[in-house]
Amino acid sequence: MIRFGCHGSTWELDYDKETDYLSSITETVDVAGFESIDIQVSLLGRFKNSPLALKKELESRNLKLAALTIPFSWKELQESEEEKAKANYYIDYVQNFKGAILNIAPRVLENKNQLSEKQDNIINCANNLAKRALIQGVDCSFHPSSPENAPFRSPEDYQRLFEGLNSAYIGYTPDAGHIMMGGMNVLNTFEKYREWIKHVHFKDASSNMEWKKMGTGEIQFVEIVKYLKATHYSGWIMMEEETDESSNNPAQAINDISKYIKRNLIPLL
Repeated sequence: MIRFGCHGSTWELDYDKETDYLSSITETVDVAGFESIDIQVSLLGRFKNSPLALKKELESRNLKLAALTIPFSWKELQESEEEKAKANYYIDYVQNFKGAILNIAPRVLENKNQLSEKQDNIINCANNLAKRALIQGVDCSFHPSSPENAPFRSPEDYQRLFEGLNSAYIGYTPDAGHIMMGGMNVLNTFEKYREWIKHVHFKDASSNMEWKKMGTGEIQFVEIVKYLKATHYSGWIMMEEETDESSNNPAQAINDISKYIKRNLIPLL
């Protein structure tokens, strides 16, 4: 069963900006008719040290926590003690939410010097984190992005990524917008790595590398949803937007996205 939720990046793109308006986000998501949230850990605010309070907040709106998105730099082959402690904290945190995953997002690199070594470091640390998480009953999924210095953005990068990740421990979160912004064919990428897909992010973009309002770009969301349904994907599709308009008025963007999926995607299910 495919279900739709919202990712916190529509409200805040900066993974390091600590905020405390999650209750406002959950209200918007609820009113728009979505079923879950996937938020970067910096948006937890007052709930950062109280997963049970977050659980109560979500239950009051009949929402689920689909995932927590957690960023890492991983500049060495092994996690630092600080990185490991941070990962372990959120592994414990997510265990309070049945079915929620850790969505692992590698940070943008300072530069691409010695890229292969940097990629190997990220892959090894991601595998180690995901193995620990799985032992504790938490699934992890890897989320590549598309800025110029992102460690995994091209077909060659993806090949190296999936040759290195251990599918016994970790899955893949395809982000339709980042795939397009990385210069790749979105539907073909979903097809090529279908067996890895554990979680999905949708936002719209154009082939000339511009973020677009949902349904106004070039990504074939209808065809992707048809494909996911035909291949028995059963999980979340998290909706988000990265346009200037959404940054200025995220609540309006979420409501517009809701109208789009009700008109174009939900009838496919």
